[in-house]
Amino acid sequence: MMLERRWTCLLFAALALLLVAPRDARAGAPSNQLRQQVDEVIRILDRPDRGSPAERQAIREVVGKIFDFQETAKRSLGPHWQQRTPAQREEFTRLFADLLEQSYISRIEQYTGEKVAYTGDALEGEQATVHTKILTKKGTEVPIDYRMEHKGDRWVVYDVVIEGMSLISNYRTQFNKIIRTSSYDDLVAKMRAKEFAPPPVGSTSKRPS
Repeated sequence: MMLERRWTCLLFAALALLLVAPRDARAGAPSNQLRQQVDEVIRILDRPDRGSPAERQAIREVVGKIFDFQETAKRSLGPHWQQRTPAQREEFTRLFADLLEQSYISRIEQYTGEKVAYTGDALEGEQATVHTKILTKKGTEVPIDYRMEHKGDRWVVYDVVIEGMSLISNYRTQFNKIIRTSSYDDLVAKMRAKEFAPPPVGSTSKRPS
């Protein structure tokens, strides 16, 4: 349980911690764009309506620019995605986006002063990985990578990897377990009722397909 809570907190803190990441002259287009979008969150947090529904909605809109929720949802659902109708895919993407957005926004509001360093970009065609490290108050470093892809005129995040553990792989494991032991409809019902908890740390693939 301690490992599960630690990993979950790091995951949901990842975006919030970028708010104080120092600029790095080596940063390429993906990390530069990510930082620009996070700067929007900083401006929102500086508004006088801190904590209001309007502020939360504004943050949600920025988070929606940072993440490609459909791609993340598709990869997290794995082979079960192909079996879904267009309407089911649309609903699942919306529910999955709500799950991630609410968790991230909650963590942004609980930020406690950790620091982050950008350590560079790794570009491979239309995909990139932005490497960062959380510098904790205890003096330890936690590597967090943001996997991004180029769509249209922008870079979007589709996965977050913390200490080698992938967001997509963790959710895929949990989603697959519920579908195989119960049903896809049961998974969606849990997500609609907001009964789905963040997946625990466990056996995951470091490079999801």
